[in-house]
Order: sequence, then C-alpha cells, then structure tokens
Amino acid sequence: MIEELLPESVVAVEAFGEEGVREFGDAPLYPEEEALVARAVPKRRREFTVVRSCARRAMEKLGVPPQPVLPGERGAPQWPDGLTGSMTHCEGYCAAALVRAADLAALGMDAEPHEALPEGVLKAVALPAEQERLARLSARRPEVHWDRLLFSAKESVYKAWFPLTRKWLDFSEADIDVSAGTDGEGRGTFRARLLVPGPVLGGHRLGHFDGSWTVRRGLVATTVTVHHR
Repeated sequence: MIEELLPESVVAVEAFGEEGVREFGDAPLYPEEEALVARAVPKRRREFTVVRSCARRAMEKLGVPPQPVLPGERGAPQWPDGLTGSMTHCEGYCAAALVRAADLAALGMDAEPHEALPEGVLKAVALPAEQERLARLSARRPEVHWDRLLFSAKESVYKAWFPLTRKWLDFSEADIDVSAGTDGEGRGTFRARLLVPGPVLGGHRLGHFDGSWTVRRGLVATTVTVHHR
C-alpha cells in the first residue's frame, strides 16, 4: 500500500493485521530496544516489535546489516548512517520505509484507520482555510474521511520536517491543500505550504512539501518525500 506512494529508490515493508503479527511479531528485539518496552502493555510491545521488524527487513533489502532502531530527539527514529526513513503503526497495520540518504533528503509517512476524527479534533489541527477546503472535498467525495486524511498528512509533513530542522512544527504552521484525486480511485496528492521558514537544501529555502495519499483496506496512508535540491 505504501510503496505505491513512494519513489522506486525507497524500500517499504508492511505488516497487515494478524497475519503481519504472526510474520513479524516474534522477531527478537535488541537489548536496548527490549529495555524500552519491558513494562509496556502487550499491544504497545507488539506494535513496537512489528514495526522494527519491518525496518530491519528494509535495511536488509538495502544491503545494510540489521541494527537497533531507537528513539532519538522528540522520539524520531535513529537510522543507520547513510539511511533516512520513517515508521508508522496503527490498529491492524505497521510499516517502515527506508532510503539511502543520497537519494532523498527526508521521508515521512503515516497511516491511520479510515474513519472520522473524534469530535473536536479537526478544529484543533486544521486551519480555517483547510476546514473550508475539506468541506468542499466532502461534498464531492463523501466516501473519503477527509478530516482523517488531513490529520495523517500533517503527521507525514512533521516526520519529514523534523530530521531536516530539529525543530517542532505545529499543526497550524503548515497549510495543506489536498487534491480530490480521481473519482473511483482512492489515491491523490497534497501540497503542504510551510507557514514558518522552511529548511535550506542546496542553498534554497523550501517553501512547501509535496505528498501523496491513498485509501485502501480500511486505512488512510500518506507520504511526504523531500528531494535534494
């Protein structure tokens, strides 16, 4: 599901539902990872294990020896030298995507259950202009939960933003314009206009991030890829 949203240089590994848990959930953790979930509830431990198993499978596909994936500043994954990537998990789904840092400057992705956001959350995360655009999208394609898609897109934007800046990005600091996609197809693109100074790449300050979305298998997934300038 995620791979269709990413460049060919990116390796993505996904785990769906109980089948994914059976395939990835029994993989051993490194001692330093084990220490992080020693007292975790079973659900948290399972997601932690599965998503790291996905990440190590992606490392192997890129020819990099499997290594621990530990949280760094603000919880961002610390990847092996020469790699960048992103991880996500929600109920019934875990995924990791990795790419050589020479091929992409940054990568962010997120997956969410394809259902409406809890009451009140949209107003907390969406700018007034975003809410107006979502209303128009909902009128055109009511089968898509655009509020959840926007939330996911903002998560992907942040995951791509933080490794480049090491700064917090508030929900209100990126204005995301989502395309409706093609009727009958659960796939489209979005652009996030940065409302604060963006990262500098190749001597140019970025003013926006571009991303893609898909709705499949009861999930909404979004990705953001930032290319070298």
